[in-house]
Amino acid sequence: MKRVFDLIAIFFGLLFILPVIVVVAILVQFKIGTPIIFSQQRLGLNNHVFSMIKFRTMTNECDSNGTLLPDNVRLTKFGKFLRSISLDELPSLWSVLKGDMSLVGPRPFISEYLPLYSEIQSRRHEVRPGITGWAQVNGRNKISWEEKFDMDVWYVENQSFWLDIKILLLTIKKIIVRDGITSQDNSTMPVFKGSNK
Repeated sequence: MKRVFDLIAIFFGLLFILPVIVVVAILVQFKIGTPIIFSQQRLGLNNHVFSMIKFRTMTNECDSNGTLLPDNVRLTKFGKFLRSISLDELPSLWSVLKGDMSLVGPRPFISEYLPLYSEIQSRRHEVRPGITGWAQVNGRNKISWEEKFDMDVWYVENQSFWLDIKILLLTIKKIIVRDGITSQDNSTMPVFKGSNK
């Protein structure tokens, strides 16, 4: 039922979303440059690795040694705007269509984090990752990694159709008020280095 809901929602949603995707793509190319798409290996259901795509929000600026500059330096003003209303996530709908993601579920993190998870934290991979999720509507990047994992596991244990509807509605509210986009001390979430949990 969850998979069917994802496909039906995207099918009808694309009628309104496609023009937005085209406009955002043009603006990204004009304001940030090419490539307009950012691709990264993420962990999905049962630890399956897939390529998640998003609109670029950062430049590729490097220091004299060829090392990428910190996120807060490379994140452009336009990129911050895209993130604030989640327009950078629109290309991820392709991953939902392919079955790598769902509209609702724990956010997929990079594959390098897998060895750092505790046994309980690894339970987040018992469901498909989502474009939005319980942690996203309860603090997003303003909460700690441990809180994020606790909420992800709570979702795994309590998932239902009506919970997904609630999360989608709360996501719309979060986008409108532009809440929780950045953590307190970083433009993006700090790197996960493991925890004692």
